[in-house]
Amino acid sequence: MSERRRRTPDPGGDGQQPPGGGGRRGGGPGPDELRSDGVGRRRPSGVRETAQQPRMTRAEMRKAAQKKGKGGGRRDAVAASAAAAAGPGKKRFIDYPRFGKTGVRRWLPSWKQWLSGFLLVFGCFVGLVFYLYQTTEVPELNKLVNNQNTIYYWADNTEMTRKGQTNRQIVELKDISPNLQNAVIAAENKSFKTDSGIDPKGMLRAVWNMAKGGETQGASTITQQYVKNAYLSQEQTLSRKVREFFITLKINQDKDKNEILTGYLNTSWFGRGANGAQAAAEAYYGVNAKDLNVCQSAMLAGLLKGATYYDPTNPANKERAQGRWNWILDQMVDTKAITPDERAKCTAFPDPIPQKPSSNMNGEISYLVDTANKYVMATDKTITPQMIDRGGLKIYTTFEKDKVDALKSAVDAVKAENLNPQKRPDNDTNIQFGSASIRPGDGAIVALYGGDGVENGHFDNNADATGVQVGSTFKPFVLATAMQTGVQTAKDDKGKPKRINADSRYLADDMSEIRKPDGSLVIGDDGKPYRQKNEDSGKRGYVSLRMAMQYSYNVPFVQLNQDVGGQNVADIAVQMGVKKDSLADPKTATFPLGTSTISPIRMATAYGTLAASGKEAEPYSVTKVEVSGVERPGFGKKEPKVALEPAVADNVTDVLVNVAVNGTGKKTKDLGRPVAGKTGTTDQNKSAWWVGYTPQLVTSVAMWREDPAKHERQSLNGTGGKESIHGGDIPTDVFTRYMKAALANEKKMDFPTPQPVGTEVDSSGAPSTATATTAPSTTDSPSAQTPQSQAPQPPVQPQPTQTCVPGVDCPGDQPSPSNSRNPHPGNTCLPVIGCPTQPSPTDSTPPGNGGGGGGKPGGGGGGGKPTPSNTGGQQGMPPGQ
Repeated sequence: MSERRRRTPDPGGDGQQPPGGGGRRGGGPGPDELRSDGVGRRRPSGVRETAQQPRMTRAEMRKAAQKKGKGGGRRDAVAASAAAAAGPGKKRFIDYPRFGKTGVRRWLPSWKQWLSGFLLVFGCFVGLVFYLYQTTEVPELNKLVNNQNTIYYWADNTEMTRKGQTNRQIVELKDISPNLQNAVIAAENKSFKTDSGIDPKGMLRAVWNMAKGGETQGASTITQQYVKNAYLSQEQTLSRKVREFFITLKINQDKDKNEILTGYLNTSWFGRGANGAQAAAEAYYGVNAKDLNVCQSAMLAGLLKGATYYDPTNPANKERAQGRWNWILDQMVDTKAITPDERAKCTAFPDPIPQKPSSNMNGEISYLVDTANKYVMATDKTITPQMIDRGGLKIYTTFEKDKVDALKSAVDAVKAENLNPQKRPDNDTNIQFGSASIRPGDGAIVALYGGDGVENGHFDNNADATGVQVGSTFKPFVLATAMQTGVQTAKDDKGKPKRINADSRYLADDMSEIRKPDGSLVIGDDGKPYRQKNEDSGKRGYVSLRMAMQYSYNVPFVQLNQDVGGQNVADIAVQMGVKKDSLADPKTATFPLGTSTISPIRMATAYGTLAASGKEAEPYSVTKVEVSGVERPGFGKKEPKVALEPAVADNVTDVLVNVAVNGTGKKTKDLGRPVAGKTGTTDQNKSAWWVGYTPQLVTSVAMWREDPAKHERQSLNGTGGKESIHGGDIPTDVFTRYMKAALANEKKMDFPTPQPVGTEVDSSGAPSTATATTAPSTTDSPSAQTPQSQAPQPPVQPQPTQTCVPGVDCPGDQPSPSNSRNPHPGNTCLPVIGCPTQPSPTDSTPPGNGGGGGGKPGGGGGGGKPTPSNTGGQQGMPPGQ
């Protein structure tokens, strides 16, 4: 051991301290006799002087020197030792950073500190919970059943109608069927009788079941739901959840289970405006709540999960409602509420009685309210149907009363003039109309026609109908795509698809073969080359896309769709305002002929994009919503999006103006102002459309026939005593009458002059000059899309271009009257301008099953609509116009 660390030798030799305190001169304290505060202390006599503080070892001194950096050396180690020897100084209340620790350990709390911190936080939490529990008040129930109204306003802020919870009846538990009580418990909260109102296991179970994709009971107990229904709003906010938690605890302590169940069944929303079990029993089955049987009770219990989605009155909900009903019955067996034998008696689903309409929802009001409610709930997810029915909302809409009345008057007048159910009961019954009118570039829905009115038993909103194919009103989307993205059969200087214009020519011969961009034939379901049919069987030769749109020829647009790509067409349609889920499969050959089922509201929106020079404005029906006097954000006009180049939109509009002036929409001439639009007629004449617009207003009109029991579309053939109904007939008449009234006080406006877009890109096989050709036979020539190198074309016969249109009305191309239902006149006039003696063009219809030796890819093929020369007709036609 070194001398530096040896103990001081004992001067006395016998281990005793010398007098005077350790041999120090003057009796002062030695270096090891300092207190922690540095003040000397006197050692008791007889105690040997030793090193009172540990000294740092050499290893510790080296580490201290390394931490301090170079140059510290032994001097820094000695300093560190001296600091350690000095002690912590004055004792701190919280030793943090920790004294005597180095590095990370200096900043890590000790276990005592961790424990102290946990106890402190836990104590504060308990105190906060106790405080909130004591200060949370349970509202008086009788204040919550007051009748409030949800008020709807017209666009000019005058009141339209009111809707409130007027259908509520409070009854005792003994007046509610035990079947319904047991069904609700089985469906919503199996442990209701035993739980404390807050069920953590139920919450975890709900999360687990949702993760597995299985059926769930929901994370809330019946007690929690009762509190939410009776004492709180339906908002999904943290503060409401906290209040719900504490009120639930108090309710569970203050009330027994029967009282809670009674309150829950009297405050729950079942749809159809029914709040409470008694109102629901009357609304759905016309009986008192105490008389509900097991089967009916299970159906009503299923509505508690969401009446909007489980009310079987809506055909779209029927399958979902039946599945929920079966599941609840199984749960009732599982909880021993019923026996398997009782369960077996519920074999047929208990369909509800027809809904009884409220008198203040007659006419078009119910459809306007339905549209506004859907928009409100889609925009603000915290607003639910139950919340709307409970009242307290003010909803300001975009609907203009004068225009709504004008649209209804137009439909009623046309129906009165054309339909006679007494005279033609098999043809003039179950005729449906749906219409929407929107301001282009803004998106405000100013008028709707949703049906005959709930007072007449019509509850579906036809303006937002799905399942009605749009026919040839879809063709402008194909043309817009060709102008915007180009055709894949030609390339520009950059190697991209070449953009075309409306002067591009495509073969319009009936029963023409269709080819893919690579020149290969499109094959039908029967394994044979697919051939497309027009409305008539004429040989039209190569016509411009402008003329193909004018007379609604199918063949050019089916081929054009192949050239641009069906998916590109679908994308453009969505950009213009069509809902993606309403589109048919873009891979099918008949996709451009309108097999998609787009609602009148969305068709008006998409055409409004054309009217607004390519700017798509999302449709909206509500400008402002107030809940309990507080305005909710997010409502009103949205910023328009650019969907098409202005030149593209304006050129398509120019083509559609020609349709209204010279083509299938001639009836709109009576409007006396510039109009653009397109007609549409579908497979087997099951629907007819006109979608048209002026610069100020766009309106879609759809007409179809539907079996009210099966909700199946029926043919319009024979309706109004006419062989068939086309879009240019009754729907165009409705449009013209309505627009006359709607625009009576607005000035006439012209559409923008279209700027040049694209170039003329003719289909393969088109003549190189603006001359007529002898159209190749569909049986001898491969197709219009066959490359010239593979399919030599017949010699071109020059004709005077100033007297006829090539391939349409030039000598040698005109079909005989016996095989054409729409012959054009001779070479003395131009059909583009309009011939006085020319019959009104009719809509084209594509092939059906078995016609022309081909089938459409993806379903049904060949054939055509009955014509004077083909009265037998073919079935399964895709929409044509």
